[in-house]
Parts: sequence; structure tokens; C-alpha cells
Amino acid sequence: MKILIIEDEVHLAEGLRFNLEADGHDAVIAETGELGLEKASEGGLAVIILDVMLPGIDGFEVARKLRDRGDYTPILMLTALGRPEDVIKGFEAGTDDYLPKPFDLSVFMARINGLIRRAAWAKIPAPSPVPSDVTEVNGRRIDFQNLELASGNEVVRLTLMEIKLLRFLIENEGRVVSRKQILEDVWGLQEDTDTRAIDNFIVRLRKYLEDEPNDPKILKTVRGIGYRFDRV
Repeated sequence: MKILIIEDEVHLAEGLRFNLEADGHDAVIAETGELGLEKASEGGLAVIILDVMLPGIDGFEVARKLRDRGDYTPILMLTALGRPEDVIKGFEAGTDDYLPKPFDLSVFMARINGLIRRAAWAKIPAPSPVPSDVTEVNGRRIDFQNLELASGNEVVRLTLMEIKLLRFLIENEGRVVSRKQILEDVWGLQEDTDTRAIDNFIVRLRKYLEDEPNDPKILKTVRGIGYRFDRV
């Protein structure tokens, strides 16, 4: 598997490349965000390892640019001490997973191989009949395995964090879930952090699901608490 490491700390980048290659992968390094985008455009990547703090454009902007141009290669974001604000901002930009520095090598390899497996599963043709990992909401077909939402002839590609949040809300249909629950149960964050970022995710999901996003009938805000999903 070809893996791109976008990291400006040379010793860390070289160490990651050494261990990835020892595990049988082909790893390349880009020391800036701009160079990372250039190498990513060559295609053929299984995973992108992306540091937040980079010279030039930062990791958040790199992730955004990749997703904006339709590149959905799984991204593992490396964050300084796992700051919640970095993690949330990374998820908003479209990253799939995060790992705080410093990290244990065995955990790093497990995260990488997990992302590779997840991407491989998404490429397996869906069996017939339609699997339970597909559901319909308000005339939209949601495919959790392939991270897709189809409305008529239009298919929207969702990020991993969008699909995880949507699954969580659907599994709690009819129940009010707090922003704190979402932080902990969906994103694994227990530290106090600004929960307004969750509102941004809800706004995006409403655009996908609601006939009138400004007058939501499905993803409702429960003032002062959180949200409730009600199937139309």
C-alpha cells in the first residue's frame, strides 16, 4: 500500500516511513502542505498521514483542498497533544481519524491498518439483497459502508465523521442527544471544548436530508440540550 506522510519534522517523518516500510507498505514524504497536495494528485494512495502544523498551508487546509477536489483518501491527522479544538477542526475539514503526539508506534500502526481495511471494505460490491447498512430517510438513500447519500440521480460523498454522526443520530431516533454525548460517543472527546463545531456538522447534514434546511423536520434542535432525529 502506498502511504503519503505530510510532516515537516524530518526525524518523525523518517521514523514513520521506516516502520511503514517494515510493515510492507510503500511510504513517501512531503515536508509541506503544498508538496503534499502535489504528491496526492498523483493518485494511488491508501492513506494520508497529515500533520496539523506545517510550513505554508496547514493540515486543515490540506484536508479541505483534498476533499474539495474529490479526493477521499483516508486521512489520519497528527495533532499536538490531541487538543480538542484541533480534532474538531480536522473533522470539519474532512479528516477520518486523529492521533495525538506523542503516540505509541503500535497504536499508530493499528490506526493506519484500520483505515486501510475500512477503505478496502468500501470497495467491495454490495451483496443482494440490499444490506442492513443502507437505510432511507426522507427519500434519500444512505449507504453507510460506502459513505454515500443518494437523492434521485445525485450522489453526495460524506466524510467518515459525517456518516458516523448521522448513524449515531439515526440509532437514537426519537431521543434527544446532547452535544456532550456526540463529542464523547461519536468522536471520543471527553475534554471540555467548544461544541459549536457540532452545529456546523448538523447544518451540513440538514442540507443533505431536509427539503427545507432552514425549517428542519428531521434533524431538530432542542434548545439548550442538543438534537433529535425524527424520520419523516
